[in-house]
Amino acid sequence: MATNKSPSKRPHSRVEPLNQPEDVLPGLSIDNVIFGLDHGQLKILLVKHKVGPGKGHWALPGGFIHREENLRDAAARLLEELTGMRDLFLEQLKSFGRVDRFPNERVVTIAYYALISAEDYTVVAGHNTTEAVWFDAQDLPDLIYDHSEIVDHGLHFLRHKVCHEPIGFNLLPEKFTLLQLQELYEAILDVKLDKPNFRRKMMKMNLLAPCNEKQKGVPHRAANLYRFDSAAYERLTEKGFSFEF
Repeated sequence: MATNKSPSKRPHSRVEPLNQPEDVLPGLSIDNVIFGLDHGQLKILLVKHKVGPGKGHWALPGGFIHREENLRDAAARLLEELTGMRDLFLEQLKSFGRVDRFPNERVVTIAYYALISAEDYTVVAGHNTTEAVWFDAQDLPDLIYDHSEIVDHGLHFLRHKVCHEPIGFNLLPEKFTLLQLQELYEAILDVKLDKPNFRRKMMKMNLLAPCNEKQKGVPHRAANLYRFDSAAYERLTEKGFSFEF
């Protein structure tokens, strides 16, 4: 289970005024939940604020929206400014608007999410941040405002989605083993899956095509390699499915 702290214990140091620039929308913000698979572990990208009411504390990368800016463009801009990451496929997750979610101000935030291979990206602290770090999704530090609630909702959403849509395959190489695929599901669902049962259900979906190749250069018995059947992938993406473990 996630170890995020309860909302009543979210940290605030000294509450400083926002001093929002004139070119941003008042009372509306963006927060990004970036899930990354890193050597079989599910991680979440956090930043430490340099200024403002969250100074010195960990948070999801986000901020305010320019008046002449589309929402997804704002999410992408903020992510790049704070962490250096760019060209991610961001999807809207949910809006969060509890009255007391932000100190001394009424601020509604729109959360976006992405699922990527953390191993393929380098993160750097950027504008108004002192650190940008990947944390284990099950061992996060205290987060400001209601960011723990946002993370928990994102994890629940991701775990439901992976059982009903063929997501996450962009995290694997073009040719992969069934063990690699199982480790992907285990990382997202935070469970240990029965190997024969997982393989039987996955093969029954007719989503995988054998490459008629085996692994090379491994210190153990070489496993068979598979790839995703693009036609089956499209059908499952459109129709959805129920993959119960």
